[in-house]
Amino acid sequence: MKKKVRTFSANDQEVVMLEALASYHGFSKSAMLTSLVKKEFWRVFPSGTEAVKADVNAWVKERKKHAAQDD
Repeated sequence: MKKKVRTFSANDQEVVMLEALASYHGFSKSAMLTSLVKKEFWRVFPSGTEAVKADVNAWVKERKKHAAQDD
C-alpha cells in the first residue's frame, strides 16, 4: 500500500469531505481551504486585526465585547 503524502493533517474522511466541497463549488482543494479560512477569519474578526485590515469600503458591524474582555 502506498503512503499518502499531505502537507496538512486530515484523515481520509476529511479529505473526501474537502474534495466534495471543492467539487461542488468548482474550486481546487487549496482554493476551498483558502475560502473557508477567509470566511472564518472575517466571522471571528469582523473589523480585521492589527495585521489584517478590513477593506476601505467594507461595511463593518461592531461586535459586543464579552464581559471577560472588559478588563
